[in-house]
Amino acid sequence: MSDTPSSHGYETGRLNLPFVGISTFGKRPHVADWSRIEADIAVLGAPFDFGTQFRAGARFGPRAVREASTLFSFGHAGAYDHEDDCTYLGSDLRIVDIGDADIIHTDTAKSHANIRTGVQAILDAGAFPVVIGGDHSVNIPCIEAFEGRGDIHILQIDAHLDFVDERHGVRTGHGSPLRRAAEKSYVTGLTQVGIRNVSSTTKDGYDAARAIGSDILSVRQMRALGPQGVIDRIPEGVRVYVTLDIDGFCPSIAPGTGTPSHGGFLYYEVLEMLQALAHRHEVVGIDLVEVAPDYDRTGSTAILAAQVLLNFLGFVFHARGKKKAG
Repeated sequence: MSDTPSSHGYETGRLNLPFVGISTFGKRPHVADWSRIEADIAVLGAPFDFGTQFRAGARFGPRAVREASTLFSFGHAGAYDHEDDCTYLGSDLRIVDIGDADIIHTDTAKSHANIRTGVQAILDAGAFPVVIGGDHSVNIPCIEAFEGRGDIHILQIDAHLDFVDERHGVRTGHGSPLRRAAEKSYVTGLTQVGIRNVSSTTKDGYDAARAIGSDILSVRQMRALGPQGVIDRIPEGVRVYVTLDIDGFCPSIAPGTGTPSHGGFLYYEVLEMLQALAHRHEVVGIDLVEVAPDYDRTGSTAILAAQVLLNFLGFVFHARGKKKAG
């Protein structure tokens, strides 16, 4: 029997409920050929977690976030937000999932190189890169992919500073990505928000971050400033790349991560920072890392990650549309 809309009695195609079919991100089309990316947004999985120093498992993050994202795949007319009175992620926005970078077990350099190749392919296609980790070391090849493409400022939302220089000769673990980013001539500044409590970075790392001008804010400092106040501290006119560690959230709502730290953000605190960022700055990409689903049997951490990404993409491209129209 033919699987056409008419054979099922549909008027406008398949209903395609969230639990039906293959779990690409948001149930968007899969593009296997990275030389043929034709999209506004392209999603890349980076299932690498050899950079962890405690609990592994973030290699399963991309798969879990993709699965969770199907929850938000109802309909084809975009997502109407009654508070903002606008529709986000409309049918005119082309989103594709290009699958995962190939990971070579025990080989950080080759795995990172494959992630960088994927991000470069997205950027070469003129699309907005969304990278789902993996541990936070995957940010290193993400930032390397921006070489020669103009200056960027990095907004990091995280419990940990991730400014370790090296440990026993290791310079590319998940405690080092912001240190490696700061060494790039095209990274013009860092805003590091959510940093709290006992950290993986020692005082000399904090001193080094402050010496290069990093703006370091704890959860309590962010709450005193408010979401808009934090974003207003980012220099005007800079292009911003976002790196979001899921442990920036409180483990009461995001327990599925390798290094949970209590006292973190709640959902709307992060969402409002990201919305303010999209309104005020040109955003050029995002990685979301450290979702380790086996530590959260409810699946709520992966759902949170998918929801944040989808909302953020809606904010970014709605703001771009307004600027074009204006």
